[in-house]
Amino acid sequence: MGKIIAIANQKGGVGKTTTSVNLAASLGVLEKKVLLIDADPQANATSGLGIDVESVETGTYQLLEHTCTAEESILKTNAPNVDIIPAHIDLVAIEIELVDKENREYMLKKAVDHLKTAYDYILIDCAPSLGLLTLNALTAADAVIIPIQCEYFALEGLGKLLNTIKSVQKIHNQALDIEGLLLTMYDSRLRLSNQVVEEVQKHFNDMVFQTIIQRNVRLGEAPSYGESIINYDVSSKGATNYLSLAKEIINKNEA
Repeated sequence: MGKIIAIANQKGGVGKTTTSVNLAASLGVLEKKVLLIDADPQANATSGLGIDVESVETGTYQLLEHTCTAEESILKTNAPNVDIIPAHIDLVAIEIELVDKENREYMLKKAVDHLKTAYDYILIDCAPSLGLLTLNALTAADAVIIPIQCEYFALEGLGKLLNTIKSVQKIHNQALDIEGLLLTMYDSRLRLSNQVVEEVQKHFNDMVFQTIIQRNVRLGEAPSYGESIINYDVSSKGATNYLSLAKEIINKNEA
């Protein structure tokens, strides 16, 4: 039985999509069957795995509207063992369209829950907001990964996200677990980066992944080629970091 993991933080630019794409590719290389669901209207996870966003006809939007099945919206990607349910800019409209629907927080769960028998891991790349799209992802998920960048405002807004997770646990999804806090964009030369790591580890102890994602030029370049860091440069620091994270998740879940 597979596990659904949402990758969420309402702050933009913390490495959600980078993590979604490269964790999916790393798990795939480690011979896990992975589905990535792009739940961000910016559709960067879709283009980051080599899919032409403009050509997307069925994806997360149609899935949430229930005008297609999950199976009809799944596409193969250029990463081994990784499929995707793509996004398109039309996903922007879904928040408004779901507002007056009954059980609106459960639309994604209803659509993808049965896929847990077909995949080892289902990752959901969330939008940088705490709106209905993210609520749908947290309601559908078994666990959530929270990327935190090693920069000045790192912990700002984290309390708000943790409160949202608590209320989702209370109202919609009692089983929702925090898979871990993931420190991203780490630069060992900067005192600030080291201070953020210390502070997060001190406050959250075992909730923090041992793997830290370091700043890496190749990680930034890979999406412009429509490739994960594993395809683009498997010898880079970024690839090493994400493979290490994938192994940590596998060990935690399959020990």
